[in-house]
Amino acid sequence: MIRLTLVLALLGLVVAPTPDPAPAPDPATAPATAPRWVWPTGSRVVERPWEPPADDYAAGHRGIDVAAPLGTTAVAVEDGVVTFAGPVGGRPVVTIDHGGGLVSTLDSVQPSVARGDVVGQGDPVGLVAVGHCSAAEPCLHLGARLDGRYVDPTPYLPAAAWPVLLPESAWPG
Repeated sequence: MIRLTLVLALLGLVVAPTPDPAPAPDPATAPATAPRWVWPTGSRVVERPWEPPADDYAAGHRGIDVAAPLGTTAVAVEDGVVTFAGPVGGRPVVTIDHGGGLVSTLDSVQPSVARGDVVGQGDPVGLVAVGHCSAAEPCLHLGARLDGRYVDPTPYLPAAAWPVLLPESAWPG
Protein backbone atom coordinates (compact mmCIF):
# COMPACT_ATOMS: atom_id res chain seq x y z
CA MET A 1 0.00 0.00 0.00
CA ILE A 2 2.86 2.36 0.83
CA ARG A 3 4.46 1.65 -2.58
CA LEU A 4 1.20 2.35 -4.39
CA THR A 5 0.78 5.66 -2.55
CA LEU A 6 4.41 6.57 -3.28
CA VAL A 7 4.02 5.76 -6.98
CA LEU A 8 0.77 7.70 -7.22
CA ALA A 9 2.34 10.65 -5.38
CA LEU A 10 5.29 10.64 -7.79
CA LEU A 11 2.87 10.62 -10.70
CA GLY A 12 0.98 13.55 -9.14
CA LEU A 13 -2.19 11.56 -8.69
CA VAL A 14 -2.38 11.85 -4.91
CA VAL A 15 -3.02 15.29 -3.62
CA ALA A 16 -2.84 16.03 0.05
CA PRO A 17 -6.00 17.70 1.29
CA THR A 18 -5.54 21.38 1.97
CA PRO A 19 -7.92 23.56 3.94
CA ASP A 20 -10.04 26.01 2.00
CA PRO A 21 -8.46 29.44 2.13
CA ALA A 22 -10.35 32.07 4.10
CA PRO A 23 -12.28 34.35 1.79
CA ALA A 24 -10.59 37.66 1.17
CA PRO A 25 -12.33 40.57 2.88
CA ASP A 26 -14.50 42.65 0.57
CA PRO A 27 -13.08 46.19 0.70
CA ALA A 28 -16.53 47.61 -0.05
CA THR A 29 -18.02 46.10 3.12
CA ALA A 30 -15.13 45.91 5.57
CA PRO A 31 -14.20 49.00 7.58
CA ALA A 32 -11.38 50.74 5.76
CA THR A 33 -8.05 51.16 7.47
CA ALA A 34 -8.60 54.88 6.91
CA PRO A 35 -12.02 56.36 7.67
CA ARG A 36 -14.24 56.84 4.66
CA TRP A 37 -17.20 58.67 6.22
CA VAL A 38 -17.54 62.30 7.25
CA TRP A 39 -19.19 63.45 10.48
CA PRO A 40 -22.88 64.09 9.78
CA THR A 41 -23.04 67.52 11.46
CA GLY A 42 -19.46 68.73 11.57
CA SER A 43 -19.41 68.07 15.31
CA ARG A 44 -17.08 65.35 16.51
CA VAL A 45 -18.42 65.35 20.06
CA VAL A 46 -19.83 61.93 20.96
CA GLU A 47 -22.41 62.25 23.72
CA ARG A 48 -23.01 58.50 23.94
CA PRO A 49 -20.84 55.83 22.31
CA TRP A 50 -21.72 52.51 20.69
CA GLU A 51 -22.80 49.93 23.28
CA PRO A 52 -23.07 46.52 21.60
CA PRO A 53 -26.01 44.36 22.63
CA ALA A 54 -25.34 40.86 23.95
CA ASP A 55 -27.45 39.50 21.07
CA ASP A 56 -29.74 40.78 18.32
CA TYR A 57 -32.63 41.32 20.73
CA ALA A 58 -30.81 42.55 23.84
CA ALA A 59 -30.55 46.11 25.09
CA GLY A 60 -27.69 48.21 23.78
CA HIS A 61 -26.99 51.45 21.97
CA ARG A 62 -26.83 50.58 18.28
CA GLY A 63 -25.02 53.70 17.12
CA ILE A 64 -23.46 56.86 18.50
CA ASP A 65 -25.05 60.12 19.61
CA VAL A 66 -23.36 63.18 18.12
CA ALA A 67 -23.97 66.51 19.87
CA ALA A 68 -25.77 68.92 17.54
CA PRO A 69 -28.02 71.94 18.14
CA LEU A 70 -31.58 71.77 16.83
CA GLY A 71 -31.74 72.94 13.22
CA THR A 72 -28.14 71.94 12.43
CA THR A 73 -27.74 70.69 8.86
CA ALA A 74 -27.12 66.95 8.69
CA VAL A 75 -25.17 65.60 5.71
CA ALA A 76 -24.69 62.24 4.01
CA VAL A 77 -21.71 60.50 5.58
CA GLU A 78 -20.83 58.90 2.25
CA ASP A 79 -22.15 58.70 -1.32
CA GLY A 80 -25.30 56.62 -1.61
CA VAL A 81 -29.00 56.30 -2.31
CA VAL A 82 -31.68 57.35 0.17
CA THR A 83 -33.73 54.24 0.96
CA PHE A 84 -35.94 55.82 3.63
CA ALA A 85 -36.83 59.35 4.75
CA GLY A 86 -39.65 59.70 7.25
CA PRO A 87 -40.89 58.91 10.74
CA VAL A 88 -39.95 55.78 12.67
CA GLY A 89 -41.62 55.48 16.05
CA GLY A 90 -42.48 59.17 15.91
CA ARG A 91 -38.88 60.27 15.18
CA PRO A 92 -37.65 61.58 11.82
CA VAL A 93 -35.04 59.32 10.20
CA VAL A 94 -32.96 59.28 7.01
CA THR A 95 -31.45 55.99 5.81
CA ILE A 96 -28.78 55.85 3.08
CA ASP A 97 -27.52 52.75 1.28
CA HIS A 98 -23.81 53.10 0.48
CA GLY A 99 -23.50 49.83 -1.43
CA GLY A 100 -21.67 46.66 -0.49
CA GLY A 101 -24.19 45.97 2.30
CA LEU A 102 -23.31 49.17 4.23
CA VAL A 103 -26.16 51.45 5.35
CA SER A 104 -26.14 54.58 7.54
CA THR A 105 -29.08 55.92 9.53
CA LEU A 106 -29.45 59.46 10.79
CA ASP A 107 -32.03 59.47 13.57
CA SER A 108 -33.69 62.71 14.66
CA VAL A 109 -33.12 64.34 11.27
CA GLN A 110 -36.05 66.05 9.57
CA PRO A 111 -35.48 64.93 5.94
CA SER A 112 -34.89 67.31 3.05
CA VAL A 113 -34.44 64.27 0.77
CA ALA A 114 -36.78 61.55 -0.42
CA ARG A 115 -36.54 57.83 -1.08
CA GLY A 116 -34.56 57.19 -4.26
CA ASP A 117 -32.53 60.41 -4.12
CA VAL A 118 -28.86 59.96 -4.95
CA VAL A 119 -26.64 61.85 -2.50
CA GLY A 120 -22.95 62.61 -2.42
CA GLN A 121 -20.76 62.59 0.64
CA GLY A 122 -21.36 65.87 2.49
CA ASP A 123 -24.66 66.66 0.72
CA PRO A 124 -27.35 68.05 3.05
CA VAL A 125 -30.05 65.47 3.85
CA GLY A 126 -32.02 67.27 6.58
CA LEU A 127 -31.98 69.20 9.83
CA VAL A 128 -31.40 67.93 13.37
CA ALA A 129 -34.78 67.70 15.13
CA VAL A 130 -36.07 66.67 18.54
CA GLY A 131 -36.32 62.93 18.83
CA HIS A 132 -33.55 60.60 19.92
CA CYS A 133 -32.11 62.85 22.61
CA SER A 134 -33.95 65.79 24.19
CA ALA A 135 -34.71 69.40 23.34
CA ALA A 136 -32.44 70.43 26.23
CA GLU A 137 -29.53 68.36 24.88
CA PRO A 138 -30.22 67.66 21.21
CA CYS A 139 -28.18 65.18 19.24
CA LEU A 140 -28.09 63.18 16.06
CA HIS A 141 -28.03 59.40 16.41
CA LEU A 142 -25.75 57.87 13.76
CA GLY A 143 -26.27 54.18 13.13
CA ALA A 144 -24.58 51.76 10.75
CA ARG A 145 -25.67 48.38 9.43
CA LEU A 146 -23.49 45.96 7.53
CA ASP A 147 -25.34 43.18 5.75
CA GLY A 148 -28.42 43.88 7.88
CA ARG A 149 -26.64 43.80 11.26
CA TYR A 150 -25.93 46.84 13.39
CA VAL A 151 -22.23 47.64 13.68
CA ASP A 152 -20.24 50.37 15.40
CA PRO A 153 -20.11 53.39 13.07
CA THR A 154 -16.99 54.77 14.80
CA PRO A 155 -14.40 52.91 12.65
CA TYR A 156 -15.86 54.53 9.52
CA LEU A 157 -15.37 58.06 10.91
CA PRO A 158 -12.33 60.27 11.46
CA ALA A 159 -11.27 60.49 15.11
CA ALA A 160 -13.82 61.88 17.57
CA ALA A 161 -13.28 64.79 19.90
CA TRP A 162 -12.66 63.39 23.34
CA PRO A 163 -12.33 65.46 26.50
CA VAL A 164 -8.84 66.59 27.35
CA LEU A 165 -7.87 66.71 31.01
CA LEU A 166 -5.94 69.84 31.90
CA PRO A 167 -3.66 70.26 34.90
CA GLU A 168 -5.26 72.22 37.72
CA SER A 169 -2.95 75.16 36.98
CA ALA A 170 -4.63 75.54 33.58
CA TRP A 171 -8.20 75.71 34.93
CA PRO A 172 -9.96 79.02 34.26
CA GLY A 173 -10.53 81.43 37.22
